[in-house]
Amino acid sequence: MFSKLSINSIGLASRGFSTSTTNFHKVAVLGACGGIGQPLSLLMKRNPLVTELSLYDVANTPGVAADLSHINSRAQVKGYQGDEQLGEALKGCDIVLIPAGVPRKPGMTRDDLFNTNASIVANLANACAKHCPKAFLAIISNPVNSTVPIASEVFKKHNVYDPKRIFGVTTLEW
Repeated sequence: MFSKLSINSIGLASRGFSTSTTNFHKVAVLGACGGIGQPLSLLMKRNPLVTELSLYDVANTPGVAADLSHINSRAQVKGYQGDEQLGEALKGCDIVLIPAGVPRKPGMTRDDLFNTNASIVANLANACAKHCPKAFLAIISNPVNSTVPIASEVFKKHNVYDPKRIFGVTTLEW
C-alpha cells in the first residue's frame, strides 16, 4: 500500500514531466525592505511559479535584491527604489503584494496608523492602476479593513476595478 507521502511525491514528479503549459508569473513586492517585505520577498524568490521578482521600496532595495539574487531559483530579481522607478517595477506584473507602511507603535491610535498607511496604499494603488491594472493586488498594510477599500476606490477612479483582483491579507491568514 502506498503511503500518503509517496502518492504525493509521485503526483509532484508526474506534474514535472507534464506536457501542459505552466503559468509563470511576474510578482512585485512593494515595501520589500520592511519587516514583512523582506521575508515575503524571500518566499516569492523561492516559489517555483515566480519567474520575475520586482522589489520596490523607498530605500535600500538594491541591497535586498542583491542578497536575494544569490539564491538559486527560477526567479530573476530586480530592485527598484524611489517614486521615479515605481512604474518600471510594476510593468507586466501579474501579482502585486503590498506590505508597505508603518507598523503600529505603542501609543499610536488606529486613526494615526490609518492616516499614515492610507496615503501610502493610495499612492501605490494609483501606480498599479496605471501600470498593471489586471494584476492581482494583495494588501497587507494595516488597517487592512480600511486600506483595501482605498485601493478599490483608486482602481474605480481609473475604471479598472475588478473586485476579484483586490484583496486584503491579515496575519491570521498566513
